[in-house]
Amino acid sequence: MVRIAILGAGNIAGIMAETLNGMKAAGNDRFFMYAVAARDKKRAEAFAHAYGFEKFYGSYEEMVQDDRVDLVYIATPHSHHADHIRLCLEHGKHVLCEKSFTVNAKQAREVLHMAEEKKLLLTEAIWTRYMPMRKMIREEIDSGIIGRTCMLTANLGYSIAGKERLKKPELAGGALLDVGVYPLNFAVMAFGDDIEGIDSSVQLTDLGVDAQESITFRYRDGRMAVLNATMTGMSDRKGIIYGDKGYMEIENINNPQKITVYGSDREIVKEIACPEQITGYEYEVESCIEALEKGWIECPQMPHEETIRMMEMMDGLRKSWGITYPGE
Repeated sequence: MVRIAILGAGNIAGIMAETLNGMKAAGNDRFFMYAVAARDKKRAEAFAHAYGFEKFYGSYEEMVQDDRVDLVYIATPHSHHADHIRLCLEHGKHVLCEKSFTVNAKQAREVLHMAEEKKLLLTEAIWTRYMPMRKMIREEIDSGIIGRTCMLTANLGYSIAGKERLKKPELAGGALLDVGVYPLNFAVMAFGDDIEGIDSSVQLTDLGVDAQESITFRYRDGRMAVLNATMTGMSDRKGIIYGDKGYMEIENINNPQKITVYGSDREIVKEIACPEQITGYEYEVESCIEALEKGWIECPQMPHEETIRMMEMMDGLRKSWGITYPGE
């Protein structure tokens, strides 16, 4: 049985805790909700009592020294991920780390190398990579139902520019690492990564982080992916994949809920609903448990090389926009 601990006690940690409780209620007995840590012990205690964790700690350092902890879910801002991953690995803990995995590819390579040397599981919690809808979208493309694919569009936007962690360069703020990572992953999951060139436009904030961007992938086979992300307004969150015999629309690329396939006459020919889920986080947890049971140090849904590739892509975009975070 895998004893799971959560590092951080914010909103996203709460969603993971709800997920674990839902998995338990559904009869999953492959893990135990063991511990939570926050910088404030009272906050950790309140979190543990609210969600049913056995132990709570007032520091991250104290929690990772607990020999009973097997797997740590890191739920802190991405500006701190590399440090917190190192802390866990140094104490022999397996790690599931929230996206964006790190601030840049250099950090990602360092911590992944460390995990490989220590033979510890380390994987990125980019939840869309683990969801069954990922495979279902791929199956529809491969079936030829919309013919030969030529283009996709995807967008994600929320009115969240006022959040502290997104405003500040020192917290690796901006839309790209928080929001833009989803359209990027959507494109790569649908069309792969044989990209010939990337073009982009960006709008910066007064503090020098990206408020919103438009990104275009040009694939070697002639296909294109046009991606938009913003933290300044709401979008429809849709992904659309175009083919020469029709197109398919994916509702909410951040947690796909439905695939609607249209024929050449733009009439609906097929609809596929998302399988019932707890929150959507359960799939990454299941993947980690399977990996630990099989002795793997990476999850097949998001291999280490793919995490590095995505971080390199975002590094390249930021470089073209003139964005460098403090400490880089």
